[in-house]
Amino acid sequence: MPELPEVEVVRRGLERLIAGRSITGVSVPDPRSIRRHAMGVEDFRGNLIGTTVLDVVRRGKFLWMPLSDEPFSSAPAHTALVAHLGMSGQLLVESPDQPHEKHLKVRLSFSPRSDAPEELRFVDQRIFGGLFVTSLVPTADGLPGGCGASDLALIPDEAAHIGRDPLDRHFDFEALHQKLRARKTGLKRAILDQGLVSGIGNIYADEALWAAKMHYARPTDTLRRPDTERIIHAAREVMTRALAAGGTSFDSLYVNVNGASGYFARSLNAYGRQGEPCYRCASLGLTTRIRRDTFMNRSSYSCPVCQPKPRNARM
Repeated sequence: MPELPEVEVVRRGLERLIAGRSITGVSVPDPRSIRRHAMGVEDFRGNLIGTTVLDVVRRGKFLWMPLSDEPFSSAPAHTALVAHLGMSGQLLVESPDQPHEKHLKVRLSFSPRSDAPEELRFVDQRIFGGLFVTSLVPTADGLPGGCGASDLALIPDEAAHIGRDPLDRHFDFEALHQKLRARKTGLKRAILDQGLVSGIGNIYADEALWAAKMHYARPTDTLRRPDTERIIHAAREVMTRALAAGGTSFDSLYVNVNGASGYFARSLNAYGRQGEPCYRCASLGLTTRIRRDTFMNRSSYSCPVCQPKPRNARM
């Protein structure tokens, strides 16, 4: 599933190519991909045609486009087009004369611009993702809703419970530290909780924990401030490097708006490397192998030497 870096790569591409443009047409070949828009296809189309995309904003893995009924208006948006990529969703900006993809679900047409194609296509093989139009509500802290060019202190109602992510300039480290200390759970379980801190999924949790030399079962109520700083710094650093590499692609399901795959998978230190040497230990002349444990019906990868399991471990 695409995680924060992959969604941010898509956000930046959309911001560059469609922000400021008006929606001139909407086609929904497969209504299953707008199932979260309860009023159906015609209402979905009616809420979009004639509106202008003011910005492309992200919080965690949630992506939304604030809409205005008046082109070039400075009035705040009240609605947004929300996109959730799910397991295999793709948002592709393409020319209308390009052949339609096999799993094309929704197609939006935009006002012409000389340096950008005119269509935004939502393609989804597994149909876990989707698009819907929803209302924007004020943010709980009065700060901008997420990462984007605008300073609108608004967020889709469906994403209002999502915590800020480590790449958000308004991320509140102290608030997170206090919430972690108040929990009685394992560290990885906590940082996967999108209500606490968003955008960190299984891949980047394992990578951040490896970088911070911390075990996934470390009890959160034992964390000191330097410990929390270490794990958040590691998560931020890992995801920043992933962004520079275009995200992590293990197959053809995750691509950016131009259809290109990311290559951060080549730089992974822990995730998916069961039985392979730990790079850090190898640099010290050790032959430690990355271990895989079952965790929350998934897998967790760590080094048994660099990341020793605590005696008071909590899963």
